[in-house]
Amino acid sequence: MGKLVRSQRRMFAGVCAGIADSFQWNVSKLRLVWVVMAVLTAGALVVFYLILWFLMPDAASRKKSYEERMNERLGRR
Repeated sequence: MGKLVRSQRRMFAGVCAGIADSFQWNVSKLRLVWVVMAVLTAGALVVFYLILWFLMPDAASRKKSYEERMNERLGRR
């Protein structure tokens, strides 16, 4: 199992692709399961996705410090 980071092979934010890469799963199947579960949970999984999007570092910026990543996300320089 690799480090959990958002993937560059992204469809939206790279969360599902990052999870699939980390656990060596098929990304298409994971996306399908994610959408079905989001419908079944009345959108609660969408909120979880947004939280993961904010918390998971981008694969390109994983060498940057936590402070640098947060400043980029918050638009600070």
